[in-house]
Amino acid sequence: MASSTGFSPTVCVVGFHHARGPEIESWFGVEEGTDPAVDNDWNFLPFMALSDGAHTATEDFSYFTLRQLKTPGHPATSRFGISCTRQLDARELLNRPDDVTRSTVQKSLVVIAESPHCFGHLREKLSMVTRAWFAQKDFTDVEILKEFQESLASSLQDADDEQYLGLSLREFIHEFKHQTLVLFKCCLLQPKMLFFGSRCERLCMMQFSLISLIPGLIRRLEDSADPEMENYERNMTRPTSLKTSERSSLLAYMGLPLQIFGRGSLFGPYTPLQQLDMLADYGTKSYIVGSTNSLLLQQKDRYSDILINLDESTITTTSSSLRSALALSAADRRWIDFLTQTITQTWDPEHPSRPKTHGYLGSEEFIRLQFEEYLLALLAAVKYHKYLYAVPHHLRDLSAFPDIDGDPSVDFNETWVEAWKTTGSFRIWDKFTENHLFDIVEPRHPTAGGLSIEDINRRLTQQIQELKLDERLVQSRDVLNKHLATSHKKVSTAFNNLWADIETLREAQRARHADARAKDLPSAANPLSPLGQAGGLTSPSSPRSDVGLLPSPSRFSYDAEGRSPATPGRGFDTAALRARAPDLSHAQAAVGAVGVKAGAYISSWGAWAAERRRGWGKPSANKGEIEGGGRKEGEWIGEGENVGGGVGGANNGAEKDVGEENGGASNGRGAVGVGAGVKAQTAEARRSERNREDKDKVPPMVSSPRKAVGRKKSSREIIGGDGIGRLDA
Repeated sequence: MASSTGFSPTVCVVGFHHARGPEIESWFGVEEGTDPAVDNDWNFLPFMALSDGAHTATEDFSYFTLRQLKTPGHPATSRFGISCTRQLDARELLNRPDDVTRSTVQKSLVVIAESPHCFGHLREKLSMVTRAWFAQKDFTDVEILKEFQESLASSLQDADDEQYLGLSLREFIHEFKHQTLVLFKCCLLQPKMLFFGSRCERLCMMQFSLISLIPGLIRRLEDSADPEMENYERNMTRPTSLKTSERSSLLAYMGLPLQIFGRGSLFGPYTPLQQLDMLADYGTKSYIVGSTNSLLLQQKDRYSDILINLDESTITTTSSSLRSALALSAADRRWIDFLTQTITQTWDPEHPSRPKTHGYLGSEEFIRLQFEEYLLALLAAVKYHKYLYAVPHHLRDLSAFPDIDGDPSVDFNETWVEAWKTTGSFRIWDKFTENHLFDIVEPRHPTAGGLSIEDINRRLTQQIQELKLDERLVQSRDVLNKHLATSHKKVSTAFNNLWADIETLREAQRARHADARAKDLPSAANPLSPLGQAGGLTSPSSPRSDVGLLPSPSRFSYDAEGRSPATPGRGFDTAALRARAPDLSHAQAAVGAVGVKAGAYISSWGAWAAERRRGWGKPSANKGEIEGGGRKEGEWIGEGENVGGGVGGANNGAEKDVGEENGGASNGRGAVGVGAGVKAQTAEARRSERNREDKDKVPPMVSSPRKAVGRKKSSREIIGGDGIGRLDA
């Protein structure tokens, strides 16, 4: 059954040949011996039917436009194709042809129709037929394809009322949010719009969804397949009557549909790379096309003014003038925010094409009527804008619009209005419409007004919802709690291990100190040791200095009964020492006793030095004998030596006369250096005479010891009465 134009739907099979590539294999619904592809120069039909990347999916659909050449009875016009592509393992074929050399067989079943408004219904039927044909596993049996083509005419005629089936505006708005209005106003400006996506069917359906927002356009695409066609404008007339009760009459009187595909424009839902020359042609001024080939992304500046990447859900505007024109006004943003919020509140992930409330609010029809109302208000506002600038102020009759102040087109973005006035779409619309359209439709934006606090609050709420902060915070809180628990466990384990190591080291250190004390205590208790004989002072042969004479605190530690922790002949209790803390009072008393001994020792040296100086001024009765002190035979003292100067500083540089009887005894201690005199030689006596003459030349005592000059050190030191004595302390 043919349409009014004499065209009936046709079916063809496109296969992929391993050597020749995509090619048409057979036609159904055409006259015997004819080939529509040859008659209409459809050289790119096989490439449109088998899209790039179709082999990666089990089933994929492609939508495209074709130009039908002029015939004696009909002018050149556009035809629309839809293809379903599937593939089958070559080993499963019942009759495998000789030219099948690849592991898989890929074929596409194509339907060419007069209008795309029925594609929603046609897609489901085409999918079932293609699946059944492939299930036969014998591509030579085409009886099912013939029956399918014969039923197309009647089935498409029954589907006229289902013109929007399969084009989900809810999904479109849910994905692009306020950018939906940006894309809608962009297509009215007729730029070069390029859609990109890896899934061909989704790519094409998004474009059909966009152009379906213009009421009636999807049925008037006769000039969309080629930039040289302009049948729509040639056959269009200005409406002369209006029935406000009929929606179709109102839309026609308002100049709808706006024709965005006229001369210089092109619509190609799927455009293969073979058609890039047409896109780059000088005569192609604007288009809406789609591609699955990523090569176009690398040349987006050349082939697009605006790029819509469906894989990444991004919109890139390469033209700066277009970017400023597409900026949404406060009223525009308020309007699309309301629509977006309605879709979000009624969104059902399992059934995205219908609201979860199953009501009118948020439905496909609701969305289309909202865009229709917006577009009618826009057209009326533009006519009002022209009227304000065309008619002088004193001749204007605006009594019917008391609530409108100024130019209402400002709410639609003045820059966009001026840009639209330069397009072919505006030229055709303005040519075939009345100037007073604002008398039919109120020239006011549906959500007119400036930016308010409510708008800001609504946008902030929507942005927070889009970011899904609540869900992210819940997830982040769970992850944070998990990490904190793990970190707390690790830190606790680390501190426990560290404390255990410290305790181990302390125990080892206590054991070492206990062993050291066990070795020292028996020697301290031995009365024959130097400590027992000299009250803790070292013997003359010990190389240690007086500082090293300070006893260890452990030597003065006693138990609670006043007993030493270790006594000769008794075992050493190491555990008891570890548990018992040292007695500091005994240690302090011991340190005080040692200080007293040291003071007496230094005082005795000062007394001895004073007696030696006094003795220089007297003749010695005995040869080399000096009372209070003496030198052994063979010991010499050089001239000018300050004997006792090194130790006399302990008496703060002052000479202290100590009686010869006690030899300088101090604090009840025995005199140090008394009775230790020795015989001196004759030279010693003579030297004493000289020293007596130089008595007044001896320098005063100083507090710090000085090294003697000219002294020939003796092999022995003068030994005091207690067996200890050093000159060079």
